[in-house]
Amino acid sequence: MSEQKVSKPKVKAPRVNPETSTFWEATAEGKLLVKKCNACGEKHFYPRSLCPFCFSDDTEYMECSGRGVIYSYSVTRRTSEPWAIAYVTLEEGPTMMTNLIDCDFDQLSIGQPVEVAFVDTGEGSAIPFFRPL
Repeated sequence: MSEQKVSKPKVKAPRVNPETSTFWEATAEGKLLVKKCNACGEKHFYPRSLCPFCFSDDTEYMECSGRGVIYSYSVTRRTSEPWAIAYVTLEEGPTMMTNLIDCDFDQLSIGQPVEVAFVDTGEGSAIPFFRPL
């Protein structure tokens, strides 16, 4: 049985703080950012000032392509509107937790290519979700 497509999930605006404001401002412009550590060269997500690999504070934002693959996913069907949550590994390396939208949940698979799709919160930011290519 095929699931309905969920194209505009209801989203709440994120809690923005000085450490994450650059990330959320970029989402409002349709850009996906990850952090890159200038000390060890590793890229990481979620936005934070210290590198989780070497704990350096010499990090900077870099814009991503917005493409990746599904690493793992789960579909919740015991709600009035089914939804899918996933870990997506970005082309740039980091893996991020997100929701999958604009898709048939029965056709999802691990390794499937996806692209970012921003859902506007109506409050000056957008949430990065992903949809299959």
